[in-house]
Formats: sequence, structure tokens, C-alpha cells
Amino acid sequence: MPDDIATGLSTADGFPVYVRRSARRRRTVSAFWQEGKAVVAVPAHFSASQEREWVAKMVQRLQSSGQRRRPAQGDAELLLRAQELSRKYLAGRAQPVSVRWVSNQRSRWGSATPAEKSIRLSEQLKGMPGWVVDYVLLHELAHLLVASHSPEFWRELAGYPHTERAKAFLEGVSFASTRGLSAEPEAYLGSSGGLPEESSSES
Repeated sequence: MPDDIATGLSTADGFPVYVRRSARRRRTVSAFWQEGKAVVAVPAHFSASQEREWVAKMVQRLQSSGQRRRPAQGDAELLLRAQELSRKYLAGRAQPVSVRWVSNQRSRWGSATPAEKSIRLSEQLKGMPGWVVDYVLLHELAHLLVASHSPEFWRELAGYPHTERAKAFLEGVSFASTRGLSAEPEAYLGSSGGLPEESSSES
């Protein structure tokens, strides 16, 4: 499986853009959707400036080509779930454009990019109790409103009745994990609009 390199860019609808360098390519450049991301394949000999130029060009073509990335069934359901949670607990003020499951987020439960109104949840959450998944969703929805874990941020979550229970559950999962995850749930939840692994204006 080729290594895809995060560019730090996102498409207009909030999906991350990756570059795939190939020694087999000599002149051709292509772009396609794959597993919730836009991938631009370029020749390995391209300079950094050539790569930037072609990434911008090919992402624009990809978005206008009619090959628009349609959310997977699970992603569509997740977006509806997030919208309902926002209406119920945040007075509808958090309005995500995209909410999706991701498989490459192994060291955090969720992340958000407020500038793009996008949320990503780790597939590790699948199978956990619904009130735990709802807590992580609400946590990321609140980050669309407040970037930090300030008192204002926690006030946004005050209406959710399972916050402390869900935090304890996630802490227990982390403690029991053999992956070396931190025992602090907040270490895996997006702050400042997201987290480093996504490389999109995150801290």
C-alpha cells in the first residue's frame, strides 16, 4: 500500500487532501477519492513547487468533475446524528458540514476543524455504547463553537447528562488498551478545532 502524505489542505467540502508520490509515474498526474480523502498522485521527481501547483489544479478538477465524493452510508447517518445532538443540546448553533468515520485516527477519539466545520470520529468508537459516541460527537460539535477546553467550552456540554460517565468509560478503555494510549480522554478529543494528525490548522 503506497504511503499518502497529508498536505494540510482540504477540499471545499472539508475532506483532507493527500499526495501520493510514485516512481513509476513520469509525466502523468491523477486525482481521485479514496477512503474519505482526496488523493493526488504525482511523479516522484516533482519538486515541491510542482507538487503544490498540481495538487491545487487537480483538486479543483476533481471537485468540478462530477466525481463528487458521496458520504458513505455510515457517514450520512453520523451527520444526521450530529445535527440532532446540536439541536438538542447546543440550540442548533453547531452546524457541521461533514461528519465522518476515519480509520487513520488511532491516537484520539475525535477531531474537528472549525474553519471547515468538519468532524472526524475514530472507527475505534464503533461498537461502544451510543451515549459514549454521542459524547464524543458533542465534544467535537462544541469545538466548532469554542476551540479550547476552557470553562466556556465545558458549559456548552453542561446539558448532556452522560458527560462524566462517558469520560470515565473512555478513560477505562484507554487504560485497558495495549496501544499505549493516554489515560486522559481529553488527549484524544479535538482541541483548537482539531489535532495534529489531520494537519489542518490544528494544535
